[in-house]
Amino acid sequence: MTATNNVKPVPPGSFGLPVIGESLAFVTDGKFAQKRHQKYGDVFKTQIFGQPTVVLKGADANRFVLTQENQSFEVTWPTSTRRLLGNASLALQHGAEHQSRRKILYQAFQPRALASYAETMLAITQRYVRAWTQTGELTWYPELRKYTFDVACKLLVGVDNASQTRLCDDFETWCAGLFMLPIELPWTRFGKAMKARSQMMVELERLIRQRQQMPASQTDALGLLLSAEDENGDRLGLEELKEQVLLLLFAGHETLTSAIASFCLLMAQYPEVFAKVRAEQESLGVDLPLTFENLKQMTYLEQVLKEVLRLIPPVGGGFRRVLKACEFQGYQIPEGWTVLYQIGSTHSDGQLYPNPDQFDPERFGSEAGSPAFGGYVPFGAGLRECLGKEFARLEMKLFAALLAREYTWELLPNQDLSLAAVPTPHPQDGLKVRFGRR
Repeated sequence: MTATNNVKPVPPGSFGLPVIGESLAFVTDGKFAQKRHQKYGDVFKTQIFGQPTVVLKGADANRFVLTQENQSFEVTWPTSTRRLLGNASLALQHGAEHQSRRKILYQAFQPRALASYAETMLAITQRYVRAWTQTGELTWYPELRKYTFDVACKLLVGVDNASQTRLCDDFETWCAGLFMLPIELPWTRFGKAMKARSQMMVELERLIRQRQQMPASQTDALGLLLSAEDENGDRLGLEELKEQVLLLLFAGHETLTSAIASFCLLMAQYPEVFAKVRAEQESLGVDLPLTFENLKQMTYLEQVLKEVLRLIPPVGGGFRRVLKACEFQGYQIPEGWTVLYQIGSTHSDGQLYPNPDQFDPERFGSEAGSPAFGGYVPFGAGLRECLGKEFARLEMKLFAALLAREYTWELLPNQDLSLAAVPTPHPQDGLKVRFGRR
């Protein structure tokens, strides 16, 4: 698994149609990779988003890619994603610049900051669940999107009830274009997303300038970032700050909504597991305040959430550009190609996880249940592990604990519960439930 001068064959597979390759199938078919792995094995080639791409599967493949950041590989994204995120986004930065900016942004997600967020998170969660109780029957996924957007906007940029504003509408349009062919015409999803991005940048600049005129505050991420410095005393400039905030909103909303929706779906499908979650809450005492510290006592709930992220990871994999030709499992990966390492396929590997299609939180009941590096990567790993990982885990755990204590829900009949893949996994029909107090 090292660079080699021997000419090895490139992996088997098909580049598909000229120009677009297999991009449409990749975006629309949730089993795109699974079908090709069955045909070609753990490594195959394709062409997606205009790039010849090698798709790798398994813990060894993840270790191979994630431990060679800035050596054999560097992060890349489809053209549509790059343009919509912006060149100054942490997601697109490399090397020393990436490490410097990551240290600055981390200041908004260190434990002290997270502890200060918990009370606000809980208040917003309580407001939403009370409304859902009054509604009774609802399509839950769109509501969960509003909920996570309100939490993200309040804690990241200090905006209340953001789901009721134009910023939310623009954000939804922007998200819909992230993984589309980059055809910028007014009627395409990408074209609409680029227009929405421009409008969001105007609003984010207004918010930032407004905050710069106010006394310093550390109650949200923006307040922390306005004063955050790297080791050289450098701060984020206005243009970069706008793009970094946009990335944080995406990370604090899109993937988190998917994870929470998956928890809600799986608890309805596995009532015996949810009963154990409730029993743990009762054993701790339902009067125990839901604080940053108290959530750490909920060890069974932690196992459940780990298993949710294993079975339905919000992100299916990650793209890397090949900096120098290398070899994996006897195949050549040419310089300039793209590599896609996989999270979902690895999490469903029967050698790592017995009965991988079964929802079984008990598999995380001991250290022995956690696979080696590369085998469990819902937040990625290595130098580019998700910066907001602990923010997401905090919100998931707080949401789950509150609902387990006080609320109940059941799936309504006659709905499609299969998962749409883009932009992140979610039930096709939006997760229709009957919701109420216990």
